[in-house]
Amino acid sequence: MRTVVVTGASSGLGAAAVVELARREWQVAVVGRDADRTAAVAARAGGIPLTADFDELDQVRALASELLSRFPRIDALVNNAGGIVSRRTTTPDGNEATLQRNVLAPALLTELLVPRLRAARDTGRVVLTSSVLNRLGGLRLDDLDFADRRYGAGWRAYGASKLATILYARSLAARTGLEAYPFHPGYVRSGFGAESRTARLIQLVAGSMQISPEAGAAPLVHLVDTPELGVPNGTYFDGLDPLGATHPSASDARLADELWQAVAQRIGVPTAVER
Repeated sequence: MRTVVVTGASSGLGAAAVVELARREWQVAVVGRDADRTAAVAARAGGIPLTADFDELDQVRALASELLSRFPRIDALVNNAGGIVSRRTTTPDGNEATLQRNVLAPALLTELLVPRLRAARDTGRVVLTSSVLNRLGGLRLDDLDFADRRYGAGWRAYGASKLATILYARSLAARTGLEAYPFHPGYVRSGFGAESRTARLIQLVAGSMQISPEAGAAPLVHLVDTPELGVPNGTYFDGLDPLGATHPSASDARLADELWQAVAQRIGVPTAVER
């Protein structure tokens, strides 16, 4: 049986995705921050619940260790956990919270699972939840934490993190040979932005424009479950469209490599992998 790990799966599109993937006969590792909600989703999907708080990198390391212990085969990893905060805060690891939740913690989990993913089928696959807001750009390697810039109620940091997600995916594909596909799920009705006053206001005003978690999960499921996607490795999808618009720097291979060097230093992993 094929095995997929899905983070951010205790609610919203992550929960909808694991239920559908289980229906398609994937064994699902359901990862969330809230133990009770995660267990409930896992029970619906017949999956295995695992908990980790991405605000603490040691919990991510422990999660990776448990996954490697439980699953001799991991075919796909979905990095769906993340979020936005309205006021700049730092995690116990000393990183700006949006950066850690959306970039550093997913990168750490991925890198620790790379050998297991590379051993699966012809090559493993990593799917990463990004956003159309990657077009806000604002990625500065000398200020990834937004210590010296206007935070913009969290949206500037969020946009930068979603651009970084695309660049990380492309670096991962180039370094490891793994298939890596970032995507925008659409404006999904969920608990996204619960810590952001502006996000809650936008949801209140534009609620009629939101799509269901099941609709938001559709591209995620497609990217995990489709054997041949017929696009270059590292392609960014806007929903099911492989021609999604990105910030101009999303195609900068040098920036992708420099970002990876900075990320690797922060999460304490080697910058190169053995072929």
